Amino acid sequence: MSCAALLPLGVSAQQAPPDATYRPLPTEPFDAVKAKDEAQKSTAMQKQQTLFQDRYDLSDKPMQGVMMSGGRKPVQGGVRVKLPQGATWDSLAALSADEIRKRHAFPAGFTPLPHVKQATGGQVFPKQQIDEIKRAEARDLQRFDIDFDLPDRFTPEFPPPIFLTTRPDLGDVSKGKLLTIKNYYESMIGIVTPVQMEGLRLLLTPFPQEEFNQTEDRKVAEPSLGVTCLDCHSNFHTNAAFHLTPDLRPQTVRFRLDTVSLRGLFNQQIHGSKRSLRSVEDFSEFEQRTAYFNGDQVSAQRKGAHLPNRPDHVAMMAQMQNIIDFPPAPKLDVAGRLDPAKATQQELAGERVFLGKGRCAECHVPQTSFLDNNMHDLKLERFYEPGLNNNGLVVVPDGPIKTFTLRGIKDSPPYMHDGRLLTLADTVEFFNLVLGIKLTQDEKDALVAYMLTL
Repeated sequence: MSCAALLPLGVSAQQAPPDATYRPLPTEPFDAVKAKDEAQKSTAMQKQQTLFQDRYDLSDKPMQGVMMSGGRKPVQGGVRVKLPQGATWDSLAALSADEIRKRHAFPAGFTPLPHVKQATGGQVFPKQQIDEIKRAEARDLQRFDIDFDLPDRFTPEFPPPIFLTTRPDLGDVSKGKLLTIKNYYESMIGIVTPVQMEGLRLLLTPFPQEEFNQTEDRKVAEPSLGVTCLDCHSNFHTNAAFHLTPDLRPQTVRFRLDTVSLRGLFNQQIHGSKRSLRSVEDFSEFEQRTAYFNGDQVSAQRKGAHLPNRPDHVAMMAQMQNIIDFPPAPKLDVAGRLDPAKATQQELAGERVFLGKGRCAECHVPQTSFLDNNMHDLKLERFYEPGLNNNGLVVVPDGPIKTFTLRGIKDSPPYMHDGRLLTLADTVEFFNLVLGIKLTQDEKDALVAYMLTL
């Protein structure tokens, strides 16, 4: 694909500003930038909240008796994406993609979700993570220009439980605590090997990142040591922190990237939603060298790049990540199929939909941790006009995105690579429409019930 193909519609490569590839340096002193950002913060947050309210039902509707794996947070239920006026899910599903595009009837909540401040981007952490890291390490992850934009009810439980492939007999080894550089040793001594312990130390050591560093273009009030791998992947899971993918340019087309869980990494062969990195080692090294800096190695050198040694540092980080297991799924057998003696009739019906009419198992293969280690292009541009502007995000086709595992999926809201879907019911409606499979309401409900068992 040419560089011109990545530019907003009507902009040629010759007309593109310098930051079409490289992020420009600030032209004003830090104090002036900070004051301007703080003055604009409430407007930026209100604009994003308006977008959320237009797209979703954000009310609190927990599923009765359904909790995340740690047992401390209920799973939100129901379809939250709002329909166009006068439409129903069945009437929409009866239309072709071309008809939906011509009528501008594709639900806004099914289109890419923008960063809360698309022109700036960067990592944004939920309040629980910010508060706990500040308490434990006196390190501040709070940006002065924006806040986290998603209601807490649609994020994973915090802190998440930790399960190890090497010690399944121990169950959750987190003991209800968030792993930090201050407590990791006492938490894991006697449980992990020396190699894994050193990898864990590195995963919890802060290093400079684009918005969290010592330079004048940071987005934190005080000079910062940076962030850690596990600031986003809390307890090797996810806290719904987000940033912009480093894999696209210019800034306006870079899509929001929701933090994925590191559970089950041992069985995955593709890492990074677009980069198709083929090993945990490659991913760990790339993140440290350039992805922390929006994929810009020039910026990394300026702000304090961490260049981990491949045989030692990177290998040890990978060794620790590769022992993180999925949460228990007591209704599944060893081949990833439901045990009829343990599952309900609705769950079994959902499995049949998953394996058959729903076409879910074509990508989410039960025998291989509910993924296929491939990348797929849903070609959503069939349903809406290119160039749609979502709060500063100029929407271009998604292109191929890797398949994400569905094991433990109830623990990982929001869904899709950018977090555009808030509930499992939303994902069912999304794929029902996009794949044209025309599920009945009973089949949709059964499919959600099945995914809750995974």
